[in-house]
Amino acid sequence: MPASQKKRTAAQRKPGGTAKKGNNATEKLLITAALPYANAGIHIGHLVEYVQADIFVRFLRLTGKKPLFLCASDTHGTPIEVNAEKLGITPEALVRKFNHEHREDFAAFHISFDDFYTTHSPENKELSELFFRELQKNGFIHKKKINVIFCRMCRRVLPDRYVRGTCPHCGTLDQYGDVCESCGLALKGTDLLNPKCSICSSTPQQKEREHYFFTLHLFAEKLRAWLEDNRSLQPEIRNHIREWLDKGLEDWCISRDGPYFGFLIPGEKDKYFYVWLDAPIGYIATTKHFTARWQDYWKDENAAIIHFIGKDITYFHFLFWPAMLLAAGFTLPKDIVVHGFLTVNGEKMSKSRGTFFTARDFLKLYEPETLRFYYALHLSKRLADVDLNFEDFRSVVNNTLVANIANFCYRVLSFAEKNYGGKPAAVADEPLAAELTALMEQARRLYEAYDFKGALAAILAISDKGNAYFQEAAPWKGKDNAKSAGAAQAAVAFAANIVRNLSILLSPVLPKFAETIQRQLGEKGLQWGDLSFGKKVIVKGAQPTFTRIGQLPASAPFPLDLRVGRIISAEDHPNADKLYVLQVDLGKEKRQLVAGLRQHYEKAALKGRHVVVVANLQPAKLRGVESQGMLLAADDGSVVSVLEAPKSAPGDAVHAAGFASSAAPVAFADFTRLELRVRNGKVFWNSAHLHTEQEDITVAGVRDGAVVR
Repeated sequence: MPASQKKRTAAQRKPGGTAKKGNNATEKLLITAALPYANAGIHIGHLVEYVQADIFVRFLRLTGKKPLFLCASDTHGTPIEVNAEKLGITPEALVRKFNHEHREDFAAFHISFDDFYTTHSPENKELSELFFRELQKNGFIHKKKINVIFCRMCRRVLPDRYVRGTCPHCGTLDQYGDVCESCGLALKGTDLLNPKCSICSSTPQQKEREHYFFTLHLFAEKLRAWLEDNRSLQPEIRNHIREWLDKGLEDWCISRDGPYFGFLIPGEKDKYFYVWLDAPIGYIATTKHFTARWQDYWKDENAAIIHFIGKDITYFHFLFWPAMLLAAGFTLPKDIVVHGFLTVNGEKMSKSRGTFFTARDFLKLYEPETLRFYYALHLSKRLADVDLNFEDFRSVVNNTLVANIANFCYRVLSFAEKNYGGKPAAVADEPLAAELTALMEQARRLYEAYDFKGALAAILAISDKGNAYFQEAAPWKGKDNAKSAGAAQAAVAFAANIVRNLSILLSPVLPKFAETIQRQLGEKGLQWGDLSFGKKVIVKGAQPTFTRIGQLPASAPFPLDLRVGRIISAEDHPNADKLYVLQVDLGKEKRQLVAGLRQHYEKAALKGRHVVVVANLQPAKLRGVESQGMLLAADDGSVVSVLEAPKSAPGDAVHAAGFASSAAPVAFADFTRLELRVRNGKVFWNSAHLHTEQEDITVAGVRDGAVVR
C-alpha cells in the first residue's frame, strides 16, 4: 500500500509554482497562423498548422501570458475571381461564404483565435497602400517591362498560378507557375517548360507588359544577418534559406494585370497588388482590426511576433515578407515555426483514393479532439511530415486516449463520487508526488520549445504512473475495513489530484476534455499555477470523456468516378420521345449525355443546374446518339428528381464518405448492381453518404428509399 500521512514538501504543495511571472507575463506576444485561401473549405492538412499554433497559444495562456492569436481568410487573386464567375456570384460573395465556413470549421476544432478577419478589408487596403508608399519613398520600387503569359482562348493575362508546366530547375511535371512543390523554388509563369493554361488547357503565348518591382536584392545582406542572428529559427530552414541567398535574389514583381480580384494600385486603372504583397500585410491589418494599439506589436522591437506556416510557403515568409518589413520600418518576427506536410496512410492526400478529408468530413466520423491529440503526438519544432495513418489513429485513440487517460480519470472520479459522496477528505502525502512534479516541469519546458510530442510523452508518463498507483492502492479492498479505510480514502484523494493535474496539463491539446474534467470537480479555467497534490477535491457528476473507435470503414473502393457537371443545354433526342441530349460542362472538359428526363423536366428547367455525372461509365449509343457518361437522378416510382450540388463547381469530385473512388471504366451492367439510395434527402452508397468538398449531395421531392440511377 502506498505510504501516507507524511509531511508535504513545497514541491508537492505547489508543483506549478515555478511558472515564470513578472515581465514575461506582460510581454507583447503576437501569434499568427498562415491565412487560409478563401476558395475552398478547410481540410485536415490545413488543421496540422492551426492545431499546432493553438496548442502553443493555449499553453502560453495557461502560464499567465496574454498572446494575441490572429488569422484571416486570404481573399485575393485570380482563382477567387475565376471561380466566382463560374458560380455566377461576385468575388466578395465567394470570400464571405468561405470566411464564414472557415470560422465554423476552426471553432469546431477548438481553434481559439482572438480574431479571424479577412484580407479584403479597409484596414488591409490602407496598410497595403502604406507599404507601397513607404517602399516607393525609400527607393525600393521600380518599373520595368517583362514578358507575361497571355491566353488567347481566355483573352486574359494569366497569373503564375494559372499556368502549369515542367519546372526548369528539377524537371518535375505539372507544376504551377509561382512555386515548384517539388524543389520549393519560386518561379514565374514564363519560366515553365511546355506551359499550359490551367483554365482551358491551351498553350499560351508571351506578351510584354510593364510592371512594378520590389528591389529584393538590396536586402540580401540584412536578410542574411537576421537569419544568422536569430537562433530561434529551425536549423534546417535556416540552411535552406541560406542556399537561396547564396544563389542571389531577384527583384520581386508585386503587380498583376486585370481582370484580378484585389486592391488597385494607387494611380493605376488596371493594375493590382499581387496577392502575396497584401496577404501577409493581412497579419498587421487583422491586428489593427482587433486593437487600436496594433503598433505596440508591429512597431516595437521588444514585441515577439511568431508565425506558424507550412514548408510550402517558406520562400515568401523568410525572404519577401521580412524584406518588406525591413523596407517599411516594421518589426521582424521573433520566430517562424515551419511544419511539414500531412500524408494520409503514407501518401499525399488524394480525392481519387478517398484520403482527402475536409474538416467537416472528419467531424462526421470522429471527435475533433481525437485529431488534435493525434497531431500533437507527432508535432515538435523539427521539420517533419505528419502521417495520419488511420489504423494507427484508431490504436492511439483506443489504447492511449481512452484506455490510458480517459478511463483512469473516470475510474478515479466515479469511485470517489460513489464511495465518498464525491468528497474524499483525506489527502495523501505520497513520495510519488515529487516524481510527478518533475514530469510536470519537463512537460512545461517541452511545451515552451514547441515539442508537443515530448510534452505529451511526459504527461502520458504521469497518467501511466497514476494508473499504476491507483491499481496498487486498490482502495476498493480497504474502504469497508476500519483499519485501512483512512489509507484508502487518502489514496483516492491523491489519485483525484493526479486527475485534476492531468486536466490542466492536457488543456492546451484537449481543451474540452479539460473543461469536462474540471466541471466534474466543480472548477473551471484552472491555470498552470493551480497544479497541486494537496487539493481537497469535490466530485459531482463523473462521466466518461472519450469512447473507443470501432472498426474503420472498409478499404474497398467506391467504383464510380462522380463529377459535378453544369448543364449547358438540353435538346430533344431526334429518335426517342423520352430522351434529352444534354451538353454538360465538367470543368476541364465538356461532354454529351443522353438522359431519360423528357417526361419529368422542361428543357429550360434543366439549363444551368449543377448535377452529378458518372464520368467513368463506358460510352454508349442510345438510339443512335452517343452518351459519354450518365446523369444521376432519384426515382421513387412516381417522382424523378436529379441529384444536385448547387454550391459546387463544375468538375468537382463527388465522394462516398470514407472510401476511395475508382476511375476505372465501369460497364452499365455493373453500375446497375450498385445500391444507391435516398435517405432524408441525401444519397447513400451502403452507409456512406455522397458529398463534394463543399456540400452533401441532395435530392428533392422523392421519398426515402428512392433508387438512384
